[in-house]
Amino acid sequence: MKRLVACVVVLACAALTAPVGAQKVPNPVIVVDTAKGVIEIELLPKQAPKGVAKILGLVEKNFYRGLRVHRVTQNLAQFGDPLTRNLRNEGAWGTGGSGERLGVAEITPLMKHVRGAVGLAFSGEAKFADSQLYIMKTAMPGLDGDYSIIGRVVNGITVADRLQHGDVIKNITLKDTDRKSTRLNSSHMSESRMPSSA
Repeated sequence: MKRLVACVVVLACAALTAPVGAQKVPNPVIVVDTAKGVIEIELLPKQAPKGVAKILGLVEKNFYRGLRVHRVTQNLAQFGDPLTRNLRNEGAWGTGGSGERLGVAEITPLMKHVRGAVGLAFSGEAKFADSQLYIMKTAMPGLDGDYSIIGRVVNGITVADRLQHGDVIKNITLKDTDRKSTRLNSSHMSESRMPSSA
């Protein structure tokens, strides 16, 4: 009993003396509102700080509002090309972006292409990633080490399963700390590389 009391006292003292800023800050969550339903994606700034900052900046500008899903395979669904707003130019879908490439390849061996992983598509090299995101519907370990994974689906993976080519992304917003979706503000590569085996 004395040990239990001593342990509780030590834990209480540690909690009281912990630095104020030491509390864990939750990762940002974006809400992808699609024609098929809502997908919530937890972003991982510790693993991909520049990629997460890039996507959050685009979300803040309402960049994704009205875009369409331009690539769907049995393994993934991909979106984020502003050229998909033009239905008459479907042949060019998958080649557009915000015009500002990421500039770094944030690839870590800790991040795996499992079901629900969210990564940045690119053309040529990973550092050329821009605005296009893909959601893994199945695991594809063959992609590990080649693409930057910036997040994971925490709610709505079955919505991603149902996405089809041409489905509208109504908007993407940032979920606030009260677990509500916060509406943010509007607007903007070469063909985005995804493996041919996908």
